[in-house]
Amino acid sequence: MTELTPKSSQLGERLFSLDFFRGFTMFLLVAEATGIYNLLTSPELEGSLIYTIGTQFHHHPWHGLRFWDLIQPFFMFIVGVAMPYSFANRTKRGQTYAQIRTHTIKRSLILLFLGWYLYCISHGKIEFYFQNVLAQLSVTYLLAFLVMNKPARTQIIFSLILIAITEAIYRFFPVEGFNHPFVANENFGTWLDLQYGGADLSGHWVSFNAIPTTAHTIWGVLAGQLLLSKRTNVQKLKILIIAGVIGLVAGSVLDPLTPIIKRICTSSFILVSGGWTFLALAFSFWLIDIMKQRNWSLFFAIVGMNPLFIYLFAHVGGGGFVENVIQPFTNLLFSWTGDVASGILTGLVVLFLLWYIVYWMYKRKIFIRI
Repeated sequence: MTELTPKSSQLGERLFSLDFFRGFTMFLLVAEATGIYNLLTSPELEGSLIYTIGTQFHHHPWHGLRFWDLIQPFFMFIVGVAMPYSFANRTKRGQTYAQIRTHTIKRSLILLFLGWYLYCISHGKIEFYFQNVLAQLSVTYLLAFLVMNKPARTQIIFSLILIAITEAIYRFFPVEGFNHPFVANENFGTWLDLQYGGADLSGHWVSFNAIPTTAHTIWGVLAGQLLLSKRTNVQKLKILIIAGVIGLVAGSVLDPLTPIIKRICTSSFILVSGGWTFLALAFSFWLIDIMKQRNWSLFFAIVGMNPLFIYLFAHVGGGGFVENVIQPFTNLLFSWTGDVASGILTGLVVLFLLWYIVYWMYKRKIFIRI
């Protein structure tokens, strides 16, 4: 199977809802680099509504689900949605399947390197960690590509097989001390990372998450193929909503048997978060592409047009550099509000300036891609 061009009248049209969804997600990731979320959960604010809201911008400690646990699934899913559009355009420009496959492999390797190197930069030494979003995406992107030309049923079955294999490995892993599937640091995922010295014993994240979360990228591909199809917008919206509800119900029903745990991407978590990704795309599609509410959405969309650049820039010292430049002025202006409020206001200024960088790039048609 070597055909990557959908037979659709919509080929070449821009999916504005995807720009918005991607930009909104990236905006939240960039905001994390400013330290705002940590300030929202400062001890001084404990018990307040602000503190309660702030906890939703931190991952759940273990069993449970918070809003921030959905950001990586959103990102994985969004990449999947974009894949049919991207590869169709490459085919339209005359690229062969072999050329696109080579590009995909190269991109996966670059993402893996960047994900790994982010850890090295943040820790100041060479360490082999592969738990962050870029390293995980390098795997999900490649696996989703390998099946994206198969029928939708085959893609769905493949995604469910990956989830089932993960469930089975965790439940039946025989090594003593690591045969407690849903106990932090006592499961297969931690054991695997210990074998190459990349275990995250404090955060409990595991690199094997890339396998089950591949389902998010595959489901994104299916959503992209749906949106490129000749179905009416109402039909597309209904399918997205139905898929989202099925994921939410299936994951919630499974929770008593397999707890919803983001840090090791349990099957119930994959299903519930997958449901939310479909519903988030459905809402974006309804609001932006059906209701045509596009003018204000440009604020977020331009962030999504340079996602890799702004993510790396914000998390590899760019955010800190901007903060160091403007902090003397914000301290002068906001110090009277107190340390926490002043820090939040400073973070918002930094966030705006980071946004303005991608706005400047957008106006000059500068887009960094790999």
